[in-house]
Amino acid sequence: MLYAVQIPETSDIMANTIPDYQNSQLFIFFSELLEEKIFDPDGNSVGKLLDLIVNIEGTYPHVTGVLLRLKNSRRIILLSSRDFSFTDGHFVARFTRGDFPAEKELVPSELMLKEALLDKQVVDIDGAKIRRVNDLQFLIANNDLYLVHVDVGFHGLLRRVGLKPLFGFILRALFDYEMSDQLVSWKFVQMISSPDLLRLTIAQNRLAQLHPADLADIIEDLDIHQRTAVFNALDVETAAETLEETDPKVQVSLIEGLSPEDASEIIEEMSLSEAADLLGDLSPEKVEGILNEMEKDAADDMKELLAHPEEMAGGLMTTAYSSFPPTCTAQEALKTIRDDADDLDLIYYSYVVDDQEHVLGVVSLRELLAAKPEALLAGIMDTRVVFVNIEEKKGRIADDFFKYGLLAIPVVDDDECLKGIILFKNLLEVIAAKLGR
Repeated sequence: MLYAVQIPETSDIMANTIPDYQNSQLFIFFSELLEEKIFDPDGNSVGKLLDLIVNIEGTYPHVTGVLLRLKNSRRIILLSSRDFSFTDGHFVARFTRGDFPAEKELVPSELMLKEALLDKQVVDIDGAKIRRVNDLQFLIANNDLYLVHVDVGFHGLLRRVGLKPLFGFILRALFDYEMSDQLVSWKFVQMISSPDLLRLTIAQNRLAQLHPADLADIIEDLDIHQRTAVFNALDVETAAETLEETDPKVQVSLIEGLSPEDASEIIEEMSLSEAADLLGDLSPEKVEGILNEMEKDAADDMKELLAHPEEMAGGLMTTAYSSFPPTCTAQEALKTIRDDADDLDLIYYSYVVDDQEHVLGVVSLRELLAAKPEALLAGIMDTRVVFVNIEEKKGRIADDFFKYGLLAIPVVDDDECLKGIILFKNLLEVIAAKLGR
């Protein structure tokens, strides 16, 4: 099971979510509670604590049950909060031996902590890295327990295995070093791989707060099952942005695991050129299924891009750009760009074309904003347009980007009719190699 976490900026947020937090300064670790004896009101041991159950719907989960192994028996029972209390650092049963209450049943919003969290991987959103949960920390308030932190440090692991005193003594004696806990707040923990619990927390999914490049790195570091769980937990837009930053082999494995309908929704949110590259790596049967689920216009654009070799301009370009006739005004162009912005891969450049789609000039967004609303594009466009043929190869195109410092280059056919544009980022690897020479 995988979780996402972030190091908290402050701990006083607990004051607003936990009753009488300011009057309680006592924390206790999960490792200090596991295997501890639970006594009945008469002081007799009724068994040992095996796990704690919390309800994850709150900001800081409240302990709602305990898993107990009965004394002198192999029987394990699940107790609800009405059958125990937490006093002076110990659990006390509200029943006597031989008079056990009815077992509690877990509800969808409840979680067994040892089973679900200990030794499991987490994603540290603040550091965009994968960590491991070694212990859990609870706050004691009004004789109730609230899960407030997870411990991802070596200190927590030593505490669990009982070696903390020994290692602490050695480090102090030899190196004058005091170990400290590495805690992250539960407020920023997000479950994402439990089918039952996913629907309860997906609206608060904090993975979407990561930069797509960071999220792609994390996904690539996970095994195939965790990778799929993380990716499936993302909303369509975030999944598309992340997929664009992911290694092509991982892209293929993620899309192959989706239905054609789900895959088409994500691919339609991607840049056309990036989407075409991805489809070019999939099996023909998968591609056909995805294209059949896409809107006709988008599918037609994709088929056009797939018809060109990936190493040439036609296979690198996108058709999601804006173009206008020379008689269009700056005000009209800006309105169209604003209306179509969500569907464009590039809005900084717009191209001025005639009735046959011949490129007459280019105008930048800055120039449109600075121009008078009634100004015609013919009067503000730059006619010195650098373009490449649809069959031009990567290396030559990269030379043009390197030489002219453009954000995009238009692609034309043999009749010099505009067919698409190539974005700077689509050739970044080739350009970066040239910059480093």
